[in-house]
Parts: sequence; C-alpha cells; structure tokens
Amino acid sequence: MAESNSYEEQRRRQIEENRRKLEELRLHHLSAAVREAAARPKPNPKPRPKRKAPEPGELRRSGRVAGLPEQPSYLEGAGQRDYRGVYEAYAVWKGPTEEERAGAIAKAEELQRRIHRIRCPAFVKPMTHNCASKAAEMKIPKHFSEYLLAHDEGVVLVDEADDEFHMMYNAHRQGRHYYFHKGWRGFAANHDLAVGDCLVFHMTERAKFKVYIFRANPDYESDQTSDDSDDEE
Repeated sequence: MAESNSYEEQRRRQIEENRRKLEELRLHHLSAAVREAAARPKPNPKPRPKRKAPEPGELRRSGRVAGLPEQPSYLEGAGQRDYRGVYEAYAVWKGPTEEERAGAIAKAEELQRRIHRIRCPAFVKPMTHNCASKAAEMKIPKHFSEYLLAHDEGVVLVDEADDEFHMMYNAHRQGRHYYFHKGWRGFAANHDLAVGDCLVFHMTERAKFKVYIFRANPDYESDQTSDDSDDEE
C-alpha cells in the first residue's frame, strides 16, 4: 500500500514539474497566438503597377554600355531589301509532278510491251522515296513470280552502260515478298534514283536482268549532259 502511495506521489510531482516548464516556455500562449493569427482575414495585396511599354524606336540600354558610342543599325532598310534571291534559293525541285510521274511510267510500260513482243519477261517498278534512297531491298511485283527462281540465289543487274551490279534474290516463302537485297542500296545510290523514276527490269537470263531507267525529273538529263561535257574538257 505504501508503494502505491509513493508512486502516485512521484507521478503528481512529475505532472506539476511539466506544467511549470510549459508555463515558463509559454507554449500555450504561443499556440493561442498562432490560432488567432490564422483566423484573422488576410489583407488584399496591393496590385503591382504595370510597367510602361517603351516608345516605338526606344531601345533599353544597360548602364554599363550607356556611355559607349552608338552602334550602327544593321536592321536599317531591311524592309526595303529585295528577298527575291531568298525565295529563289528555296525554289528547289521538291519532287516530280503527277504529269512527270505519269510520263516516266508511260515510257517504261511502252518498253515493257516491246520486250514482251519478243517473248521475254519484264516488269515495271516505279520508285518510291524509301525504295530509291533508304530501303536495303526492292520488292518485286507478285505477278512476276511465275518467272522467278524457287530459291534464294545471287543475281546480276546490268544497267544501260553494261555495268554489272551483283546482289541477292530472296524467294517468296512464309508470306514474304520476292525482293532484291544485299546490293540494291548501292545500285540505287550509284544511279541516283529519285522519287517518281520508273525502272524496267528485263530478265535476259535465269539470274540476270537488264535495267532501263526512265527519269521523272526533266532536268536530270540536261544536268548529266553538262556534267559529262565538263569531264571531257
């Protein structure tokens, strides 16, 4: 019984000591002041004055350069310049027109008909952007499959200058297309193929094709002629 009384007495003393410390720190008053300040309505902030826009032609200058002499204005008279040369620089050939594409295809199909008259297989292939410049392979039309080999094999493409280009032929299997690869990208780059060009592939032997190129760009032949004349000089 005496032990319980001593415990209660010690607990009471501890509570009194804690209350005394809180009074010294004035925590109750601080918390009440914080609650009171939070409950007060906040005053509306004063609107900031708007900056005055500079007058037309007035330039802002740093104080460090204010004493330096005036620099020449490179914009003076810019509105009076002739920008015709700039527009002409951008007026580059961006691709063949529909008429130019149709003209190249018509020439290629006419040659294909002549080749078929002598009972030789041939197919026409118009060039897309990927096929002409990016793709590492060239798909062969499915209707030409009856003349193609049944297995993969090396083939040779011969251009109009009788230069030979070796590549691989991939046979159709598991739903994939027939196509030339492992050499097609080099052939396209060597002949500067572009969008709208149309090629005729004439199968002259079992694994050999003669290739004729019809350009959609009407300026290509004149450019090539001028280059050749420069080389001869």
